[in-house]
Amino acid sequence: MADKQQNVPIEPHAIELVTALAKQAAAPEILILDTVGLGDDLPEKIPVAFDRVTSSFKSLKGLVQEFRDVKARRKGTARAETLESFIALIDRHKDAQSALFGKCAWPEPKLTAVLNYNAANADVRPADHRIIYAFPLTEEFKAWVGANAKPMEQEVFAAFLEEHAAELAAPTDGEVSEYERLFNEKMATPSDVVALSRYLEVFVAARAKQGIRLQTGERTVEFAEEHQNAKGEAITVPGIFMLSVPAFVDGEVVRIPARLRYRVAGGKVMWFYQLYRWEFFLREQVESDLETVAKATGLPAFEGAPEQ
Repeated sequence: MADKQQNVPIEPHAIELVTALAKQAAAPEILILDTVGLGDDLPEKIPVAFDRVTSSFKSLKGLVQEFRDVKARRKGTARAETLESFIALIDRHKDAQSALFGKCAWPEPKLTAVLNYNAANADVRPADHRIIYAFPLTEEFKAWVGANAKPMEQEVFAAFLEEHAAELAAPTDGEVSEYERLFNEKMATPSDVVALSRYLEVFVAARAKQGIRLQTGERTVEFAEEHQNAKGEAITVPGIFMLSVPAFVDGEVVRIPARLRYRVAGGKVMWFYQLYRWEFFLREQVESDLETVAKATGLPAFEGAPEQ
């Protein structure tokens, strides 16, 4: 007769022993690695965990940082809507290594304050706590730039000048001398431009006959009202006028010269203006604001952008 298989009972202490050995085999092991020869800027020894299950090394830095008894550092980006608020926020958070950066050219001029920036011969910092002032444009400035060099019918142009009469500026003696010589055109006062807009409203239904350039640098355009036996009326058109418009919300005004133009074709007049070097004058204002912030906060300022 064949021997029957015997079920040998396993002692409880043996089960506990096997379980303990299995846990020990799977448990990670903390190892101290020597970093000699691995490059610069490393401590002499670093702790790592060896995972026996995956046979891989894992860093303990993140785990240790969770238990470090220090306050969490500030990070993120705040956005100021005015230059005054931008300065106030910088003063609230700056330190000895903070720095200013300015993108001064159009489009999208912007000032950036990096509050936890790196200084020379100092510890590396993340540079991720920032304040941005993106120069929000005023509606008035957007209107003048948006219609720049775009022909308008006489009625539309007259209404545009009336609506934006508040942004017209009296030229200084220096501006009159410079721009009349540069363009060989007559500089207009605000009242000259407003008067022109009113004349255009009167002659909106009239047929234009011709345009003439005068020796004074002014131009004239003659209108004939057919229901009055083709009686001709001439109005004087100034060649240049000055704008004084705040480009940025709650910012300083920017002075920009504009050349006034018209075209007569088939009895119809199309009007337009050309802003002269307005991007240059805008850049000058942004550069001035960057300098203002630097003086107010005592921080170094650079034209350009910080590292991402």
